[in-house]
Amino acid sequence: HVQLVESGGDSVRAGGSLRLSCVADESTFNSHCMAWFRLAPGKEREGVAAIYTGRGSTNYADSVKGRFTISQDNAENTVYLQMHSLEPEDTAMYYCAADQRSSACYSGTWSWHRMYTYWGQGTQVTVS
Repeated sequence: HVQLVESGGDSVRAGGSLRLSCVADESTFNSHCMAWFRLAPGKEREGVAAIYTGRGSTNYADSVKGRFTISQDNAENTVYLQMHSLEPEDTAMYYCAADQRSSACYSGTWSWHRMYTYWGQGTQVTVS
């Protein structure tokens, strides 16, 4: 049973920062494509960032480049999403996703939610 557990969501003022965490069991974390998606009311699910834990290579949505950073802590089996300069448009439920295929993290596929097998329950980010 694969488990992804997100935390760190909160309500913040525009311009503020948050760090989201996604803890995975070790078998999921090793050499997996792990990503953050977000879903806002009335909008489609959007890929925010992805990291291939085998190499540490990353991809970002244009809307968050320069503001968000995805990173990994191998010792803690955790992927982080550090978010700075938050905007009201960043308000959404943020989900952690994972897939064992390295191809899920290719630049042309990482933002397709159907590429991911495992999903967390989400953590809410509200920016006002």
